[in-house]
Amino acid sequence: MTQIQSADVKKFVTSDFRLQSGVVMPTVTIAYRTLGVLAPNRDNVVLVTHGNTSGPQMIDPGGPTGEGSWSELVGPGKAVDTDRFFVICPNMLGSSYGSTNAASVDPATGKPYGPRFPDITVSDIIATQRALLDHLGIEKLVAIVGPSYGGFQAFQWAVNYPGMMKGIAAIVTSPQMPRERADGNVERLLATLSKDPNWNGGDYYDRGGVREAMIQIRSATLKTYGIETRLRDTMSDPVEIEAAIRDEAARWADGFDANSLIILAKALRGFNVTAQFGNIKSKVLYVLSRTDRLFPPELAPGVMQGLKAADVDADYFLLDSEYGHSASGRDAHKWAPRLRRFMDELD
Repeated sequence: MTQIQSADVKKFVTSDFRLQSGVVMPTVTIAYRTLGVLAPNRDNVVLVTHGNTSGPQMIDPGGPTGEGSWSELVGPGKAVDTDRFFVICPNMLGSSYGSTNAASVDPATGKPYGPRFPDITVSDIIATQRALLDHLGIEKLVAIVGPSYGGFQAFQWAVNYPGMMKGIAAIVTSPQMPRERADGNVERLLATLSKDPNWNGGDYYDRGGVREAMIQIRSATLKTYGIETRLRDTMSDPVEIEAAIRDEAARWADGFDANSLIILAKALRGFNVTAQFGNIKSKVLYVLSRTDRLFPPELAPGVMQGLKAADVDADYFLLDSEYGHSASGRDAHKWAPRLRRFMDELD
C-alpha cells in the first residue's frame, strides 16, 4: 500500500551571492519543498520548477488541480513517482513564497528592498537552485520538469549546466521571450499598480499594500489562462462567474507580493536560449496545450526544428485540452502517461 506523503518545507541560506549583473547580494534565502526519499547515492532527484505566480506548494499532495498545481502529476505512483524519485521544488529568487524578494529586509538599510531589489535574470534564478543542490550534495538530476515560467527555468538549466540532468520536460512554455512582449508585460503591470494610491513607486509595505490592484491584475491573468472555461463546467450565470474569478484572484492577492510580479517580469527581458540549443545534452520533452493563448501550438514547429538541428533528442506532445494555459494541471490525466514514459526512459 502506497504511503501518503507530505511536502517538507525547508530553507537554504547562502551568502555573498553574485548576480549576472555583478551585484552581490549579502544574503539569499531559497525556500523549497520536498517529496519522497533521497537515495543514499543521491541519484534519484527530480527538480520541479514552478510557474510565475505559483510556488513550491504546486507539489503539495491533495491540492486542487489547476494553474499552479501539479498534485495529480507528482506523488506516490504518479507520473513523477515519489516512491522512486526525490522531488525538490524551490521557490524562485524574487518570488513570494519564502525566498528572498522585495519584501525581504536589505541588510544594507534595515528596510525592505522594495523597488531597489536588484535586477535578476533566469540564469540568476537557476544559479540559486544550483547552489541549493550543491549544498545538498546533489551532483546529478534525473530530470527538471516545470510549466510556464518553470519551463523557462528548465530550458535555462539545460543550456547553462549541460550534462547535469538526463532530461527536461518543458511544459506550456517557450525557450525564449520576445523582448517586446517582456517589456509590454512590465509596462502593463506598472500601469495598473501605479494607479493604486498606496503604490508609492513600490514602497508600499507600510502603506497597507496594493491589494485591489493585485486583484485586477490577477483577474485579467486568470482570464488569459482560461479560467472562464473551467468555471463554466459548474456555472452558467456570467455574474456568478465574475464573482468566482474575483474571489480566486483575491485569495492569490493576499499571498503574493506586487514587487515580485515586477521582478520576475523584468527577469524575462533577455530570456532566449535558442542560440544555445547546441549546449543541451539531455533529452527534451516539449508539451503545449491546444488552447493556450500564451504559448500556442504554433510555437512547436520552430522550437522542435531548432532542437533537432542542434542534434537534441527531443519529442513533442500536444495536450488536447479546453483549459488553455491551465491545462497541465486541470487535464493532468491527458498527458501524465506521456510524462511517465519520459521519466521511465530516463531512470
